[in-house]
Amino acid sequence: MKDVYSIFGFTFDMVLSTRPDSFIGDIKVWEEAENALKNALNQSGFKWGLNPGDGAFYGPKIDVTVKDALQRSHQCATIQLDFQLPIRFNLAYIDQNGEKIRPCIIHRAIFGSVERFMAILAENFAGKWPFWLSPFQVMIITISESCKDYAEKVRDKIWVNRFKARLNTDPTESLNKKIRNAQLDQFNFILVIGDNEMKNNTVNVRTRNNQRHGETSVDHLIEEFKRLRENRTLNAEAEFKAQGATQDTVE
Repeated sequence: MKDVYSIFGFTFDMVLSTRPDSFIGDIKVWEEAENALKNALNQSGFKWGLNPGDGAFYGPKIDVTVKDALQRSHQCATIQLDFQLPIRFNLAYIDQNGEKIRPCIIHRAIFGSVERFMAILAENFAGKWPFWLSPFQVMIITISESCKDYAEKVRDKIWVNRFKARLNTDPTESLNKKIRNAQLDQFNFILVIGDNEMKNNTVNVRTRNNQRHGETSVDHLIEEFKRLRENRTLNAEAEFKAQGATQDTVE
């Protein structure tokens, strides 16, 4: 849970949900299961609370809630310790000593459900997806028709390196409108291409928060994208490093 949730910048809280009023099995088995989860929680080093009587009918569980950017809590992960199903299905395995041993089952759901977790992510990021997760990573914008062929080559090169790039060469839209629309659509990076960039084999980099990084080579741009993707950077726009950046003169 720590590894998964930290990738998305989530913190989480844990509670131990114990035996409910309606349960199956032997109370001694329940006590053994609850003590096992208590020990696991204590050894984890994380703070945890008690949620009496809210366990599943077949076993106790650790319930986990994550907190989003607005500090709202969402029920997600659960870890349930189940001694009852192995008994009912008469499950067994042979250990290294040749002894027949009854297993226990750990029901583990880190995301809760993928669909629900995606909804939590969408609200948490308010549509501003991290670069490595974003469906709108790069928008390429041309200043004039003469740059179209070069812009298509840039787009294709970015696509080959497995980044999502789109191209806006619409001559009826002003440059400011193209940039504004890309920002409203939450493209992480906006690449402006004019005659100067075409001549230098570069792109002029902006971000959706209107920060200007200036010109950088296409090869360096792709290497930076790879770094941001591999590091799963949450704020790629702020951590992007242009090479030989110059003042953006496009207004």
